[in-house]
Amino acid sequence: MTKTSETHDDSRRNFLTLAAAAPATLALAGVASAQTSASAPSALPGAGRAAVITGSSRGIGAATAKRLAREGYAVTVNYLTNHDLAAEVVADIEAAGGRAILCQGDVADPVALRAVFDANDEAFGGVDVVVAKAGIMNVGLFAQTTDEAVDRLMATNVKGSFNTLREAARRTRDGGRIIALSSSIIRQTPPGTGAYAASKADQEIFVRALSKELDGRSISVNAVSPGAVDTQLLRQHGEDALRGIPEATPLGRLGEPEDIADVIAMLCSESGAWINGQNVFANGGIA
Repeated sequence: MTKTSETHDDSRRNFLTLAAAAPATLALAGVASAQTSASAPSALPGAGRAAVITGSSRGIGAATAKRLAREGYAVTVNYLTNHDLAAEVVADIEAAGGRAILCQGDVADPVALRAVFDANDEAFGGVDVVVAKAGIMNVGLFAQTTDEAVDRLMATNVKGSFNTLREAARRTRDGGRIIALSSSIIRQTPPGTGAYAASKADQEIFVRALSKELDGRSISVNAVSPGAVDTQLLRQHGEDALRGIPEATPLGRLGEPEDIADVIAMLCSESGAWINGQNVFANGGIA
């Protein structure tokens, strides 16, 4: 055999050896890659950020607290009187691996509200999302509505929301989100809802003005207007308050708190960054 033939045979043997080893090498590489992916979880969009949600012991507020916690936000759960329900929200968030604190405070009292933000800042180092959810719902015909009922409604829904947005303007870090809860009732105004609808229409004016005042800080300010949502706030007015609503809604049902929480989470995400100074109606098409 010539030297050239020997060289050719050696090359052929080397090629066959490499070819036989290739599947095992690729398999090992695939295992290593999978192990690396498994050991390096992807960052959640809210990681390193914090949210203050007023009125988050139940209903839409509680659903929003849990939803943002799943996105990685550390959450301050605010309540006025429902301590046990608020504590359950915090416990649920922590059980799912999230971070949350509990803080009592009346949004109508600016001193108490500042204490809520102070507690959040101490626990989480600052705030990136503020959701002004706290509110009450009083209904009644004009002729039958008392001064006390109107004063309480305006103190919580108007002054309380203003206090929250004012504190948010002072404290929200650049690139953050501020969201106020309005209501689709401002498009419907059935009999008995005049005072309540007025208190919620203010939210739309608030966010339009504040969105312009925060120019240059990349903070978006919006309102969300739910339709009829199956919460205790609605059911406290009895079954008559629910009658006919699913049939009048093009999507054929009452809203759920999670429906509204999803809209709020979208506004907090990068997908919602270009929405600013708007009132987003989330009502299944009823208004």
